[in-house]
Amino acid sequence: MESTDKSLVEAHCKGDPKAFGELVRRYGDGILGYLTRMSRNRHEAEDLFQETFKRVHEKAHTFRGSQFKSWLFTIATNMAIDGMRRRRGMRVVSLNQKLDCTDGDSEELSAVALADDSYEPSQEAAKAEQAQQVRAAIMSLPSRQRATLVLAYYQQLSYPEVAKVLGCSLGTVKTQMYRALKTLGQKLPDV
Repeated sequence: MESTDKSLVEAHCKGDPKAFGELVRRYGDGILGYLTRMSRNRHEAEDLFQETFKRVHEKAHTFRGSQFKSWLFTIATNMAIDGMRRRRGMRVVSLNQKLDCTDGDSEELSAVALADDSYEPSQEAAKAEQAQQVRAAIMSLPSRQRATLVLAYYQQLSYPEVAKVLGCSLGTVKTQMYRALKTLGQKLPDV
């Protein structure tokens, strides 16, 4: 029988080390994906991920209610917003940085591409470019609109859950989503 999130939090508070691991296993991928989209940087997202679960560990005794996922995403959202405030105006990119495309997966991917007769490099390049345009447009949204869009679309939270995570009304969530989609529609007319 699978434990509920609430029972796992209670077990963690009582000292069960496996309970916290199970919570991380259940929600870790979703939180990391959300933080990556919010922070625009995988390494920073990993740091925020650690801070989020550190905060969950420290504040587990304060959890009241039955919606652990909403509580967890609230913490992650606050961590992402705090991270954005800290790094505002401090973005640094090295012009001497070399890109390393020789990771362990490159051989495997090329083998699959060669074995698949339907592989069309031009189509793949167009899809990749389109995906990059969408990512860039989402990243250019104000943080509240971006958070609303990512929580509702990518993390598949309902609007009431998004409202709870962001600490705002359902109407505000709807307004933020409308504005985000309107802005994306203007920035991406052909996508």
